[in-house]
Amino acid sequence: MDNWQRIWNDDGSNNRYSPTKTLLYAFSLLYRLIIHLRNWLYDHNIFREVKLPCPVISVGNITVGGTGKTPCVIWLARMLREQGFKPAVLSRGYGSINSSPVNIVSDGNHILASSAGAGDEPYLMARSLQGIPIITGPQRILTGKTAINSFGADVLICDDAFQHRQIFRDINLVLLDSEKPLGNGQMLPRGSLREPITALSRASAFILTRTNESAKTNVAIAKLAAAGNTPVFKSAHRPVAAIKGDYSRQLSLADLQGKKVCAFAGIAQPESFKKTLLSLGVQVISWDIFPDHHRYCLQELKNVRHNMSKNNADIIMTTEKDGMRLQEFTEFLNEIYLLRIELEIVPDENSLKNFLLGKLGKTG
Repeated sequence: MDNWQRIWNDDGSNNRYSPTKTLLYAFSLLYRLIIHLRNWLYDHNIFREVKLPCPVISVGNITVGGTGKTPCVIWLARMLREQGFKPAVLSRGYGSINSSPVNIVSDGNHILASSAGAGDEPYLMARSLQGIPIITGPQRILTGKTAINSFGADVLICDDAFQHRQIFRDINLVLLDSEKPLGNGQMLPRGSLREPITALSRASAFILTRTNESAKTNVAIAKLAAAGNTPVFKSAHRPVAAIKGDYSRQLSLADLQGKKVCAFAGIAQPESFKKTLLSLGVQVISWDIFPDHHRYCLQELKNVRHNMSKNNADIIMTTEKDGMRLQEFTEFLNEIYLLRIELEIVPDENSLKNFLLGKLGKTG
């Protein structure tokens, strides 16, 4: 993944010739053509979107990698429930070993699938969202109908669905990382863009994420928002606590100050996790990076333990999302802490809440 990140971080401004980048750029032109044709077919109603009998909210992005969709989905589901809605979350279930067309991860009261069977993100959402069904499957039309018919859902939240155009959505929330919202401006595989930038015209609103980690104001996003009269909201990812891996106890953020930590992560933006730890006054004395959605093996965890012993660390820490992929290693979970991150709309969440409720025909 490091090699891909280096390529995707290169915007071509150094003008240095690279056979690899030239080849990837050629493939990206083909990919762009395919995506353009697909979008054209939907835009001209040759491919038709299916409208379900309740509102659908999509939470997605235009780039590959972590923009913070999972914390956003959790915030959105909780807000809707507090406002009297009966939301359900639909996810593709990336990384799941379950091939069923419909997989009930949680019925709102009980978690009915393992982390491996659900995928790490749906499993994390199931752990975080009491009273809200979580359903995975490749066809959101089927999972959406299941949520409505089996659980009485009156609003559906589609996780990572901006490019999934088979289902009509009433609200398209597009998350953009505040540091590099459009990646290097290149399409896959030369860059991290899933679609051309013009696809952002489908967005109902933009949410800039991790604004607490970046002082940049992106001119391109400001222009896009102004051209389409699209509102832009800002958010921050705030650490709230360190949870024991088996969820038996937790440490406050103040408890972490000065701690010598052996840290590891297998997420799309691991440096963001490290930056957060350092901001809490933690001494990161050992740091291991794994690929996004990595499924850990016993030897890798033994190596982490060895790093802790060798460096005389106080605790081992990883992300809560990584913790979902460690459920089978119960002994190891008892030894580590997971950093819980939550989305905060800044400076005031009422702006986004009122926008969403207005779109749903309800005032807060």
